[in-house]
Amino acid sequence: MPTILITGASGFVGGHVAHEAELRGADLRLMSHRSPVPDSGSRLVRADLADPATLRGVCDGVDVLIHCAARIGGTAEANETVNARGTAALVEEARSAGVSRIVHLSTASVYGRGTYLGSRPEELTREPGSPTSRTRAVAEDAVLSAGGIVLRPHIVHGVGDTWVGPGLIRILRDLPGTVAGWPSLMSVIAVRELAGLLVATALAPVHALTASVYHAAHPTPVTAGAVLRAVAECTATPWPQRELTVEQARAVLAGKGRSPAVLDLLTTDHFFDSGPLWSDLGRDPGEGFALDFGQVAPWYRQSLRAA
Repeated sequence: MPTILITGASGFVGGHVAHEAELRGADLRLMSHRSPVPDSGSRLVRADLADPATLRGVCDGVDVLIHCAARIGGTAEANETVNARGTAALVEEARSAGVSRIVHLSTASVYGRGTYLGSRPEELTREPGSPTSRTRAVAEDAVLSAGGIVLRPHIVHGVGDTWVGPGLIRILRDLPGTVAGWPSLMSVIAVRELAGLLVATALAPVHALTASVYHAAHPTPVTAGAVLRAVAECTATPWPQRELTVEQARAVLAGKGRSPAVLDLLTTDHFFDSGPLWSDLGRDPGEGFALDFGQVAPWYRQSLRAA
């Protein structure tokens, strides 16, 4: 097995990637600038994307780099420092060390606002609208210029989630009704499945991979209503009987000082075709959201109690 360096090993996705790679028997190096990291016999590498000097030598002896670390939110300068300049410095280290493959975890938010219905990466244009998304697009460019591979998930759920679940429970509590029935289609993936895709991409034979950018989600989209109802049921949150228009929902959120960003995501289709990734890797995506979320519902029930 190759030696794999995983950045962001103390994070939501990175921790699951480390666990998946360990199950595969890989020789692991886990890079993080904070604690804790997964409890294993893997070598811990202390380095910080915000401080390029700490990255020197981190890729020596490494065969494969799985880059999961990213700054999400915060100031524009912090995002530039970590996501853009930090990734560029890391990629340069990987190049210098002769790393054979770089796999980068990005996000479908690099496309910006819009309606997406079964599109593949080569059919879309990146138009990121936030500092985080803009700098993550720059990070993608650094990876792609080095011959790396980029995976773009949309909604990721599972144990350790601090973004999706809390955002959805807030919407359920803020709005006194559903919005047009929440029919919009969403690309969703369980974090353990995403971790499996990242590791499988890192280990796949060169001839198996037919693209440099893939969408990473379960191939079958789910409606926003199905996702919201699953969160409501697992937290015993009453499902509202009233129905709102998008305009009414915006007014309610504005009155509570809430951003409409989550509402925008839930009322327009965000379905990205991820079939090529599953096909290239020869992996079975399984039954999808209902089963995957059901397995982690007890964790969400506990974690969202105080959200």
